[in-house]
Amino acid sequence: MRLLVIDDSKATRSSIKRILNTEDVVDFECAEDALEHLKRDLKFDVALVDWHMPNMSGIDFIREVRKHAEYDEIRLVMVTSESSALSIVRALQAGADEYITKPFTRDGLLEKIEMLGFAE
Repeated sequence: MRLLVIDDSKATRSSIKRILNTEDVVDFECAEDALEHLKRDLKFDVALVDWHMPNMSGIDFIREVRKHAEYDEIRLVMVTSESSALSIVRALQAGADEYITKPFTRDGLLEKIEMLGFAE
C-alpha cells in the first residue's frame, strides 16, 4: 500500500507512519505541495488528509482531487478533530471515502484502512 499523508502536524504524520508501519509513505505539511506532487505521481492507494491546514484545507484538497478522473482510484480519508455529524457529511459529500477523528487509536486507524480494502 502506497500512502500520501497530508497534515500540518509533524507529530501526526509521524504517528500515522509508525502505526501503518510502511516505508512507502510520502508526507506533506501542506495540501498545495501534496497536490503538486500528486500531479507528477499518481501511484498512491490511500491519502490521509487533515481538515485544518493553512492556505488550502483538507476538504478543498479532497474536492480538487475528486474533480479529476485520473485520481479516482485513490482512497481519501479525512483525519480531523472535527467530529460533528455535519462535518462528516461535508467530508463525505466532498469525496472522502472514510473519516476518522483525532485523537485516533492505532486500532481505529487500521480499521479504516482495512475498510478501504487494504490489510495491515
